[in-house]
Amino acid sequence: MPGVTVTVKGSTTGTITDMSGVFELSIPVDSDVLVFSFIGMKSQEVVLGNQTRLEVTMEEEIMGLDEVVVVGYGTQKKKLITGATSQVNTEELTRQNTVSAIDALKSNTAGMQIVKTSGQPGSGYRINIRGLGTTGDASPLFIVDGIPVGDIDFLNPSDIESIDVLKDAASAAIYGSRSANGVVLVTTKSGKFESKPTITYDGYYGVQNF
Repeated sequence: MPGVTVTVKGSTTGTITDMSGVFELSIPVDSDVLVFSFIGMKSQEVVLGNQTRLEVTMEEEIMGLDEVVVVGYGTQKKKLITGATSQVNTEELTRQNTVSAIDALKSNTAGMQIVKTSGQPGSGYRINIRGLGTTGDASPLFIVDGIPVGDIDFLNPSDIESIDVLKDAASAAIYGSRSANGVVLVTTKSGKFESKPTITYDGYYGVQNF
């Protein structure tokens, strides 16, 4: 792997691997630990001992979703976010055992008002984020895996990895005037290479009356 930083632990002595992933480094006599680091990879410390030739395999660093926030043009750590955002993860969604992803957001997102349009069973929702931003249709912009959609009623809450709500004017830098009423970003689950395939079934039954 090219561009891996190799340093002697506790010193400024180091080098970078070439295009073939090869490096050469003169080690001080009193040093015996090398540190290998690369963006997106786990840092590794290797004890030299009497070795003069090393083969190191870098491992990907998997970041938990609770550590980052989706902001439309990528992900950022929560502590670096200056805009008003909220995040609901898959555990919070499935814990409520609802058949609607929007219904599951009711008690999890501050500043988001969710009200049924009528008392009729199966009716839709009226959603306002921090009040009315425009006249006429004041619904937020829904984005599912990067694609704008009308709403997220069609999604199974169990298929959702996380929902990020952008609640202030910062979202206009990404989506323009469409985001005047806020943006709801949905990331669905995808396959994971590090685990074996699993099949699960969840069933719920409920009755709603006038």
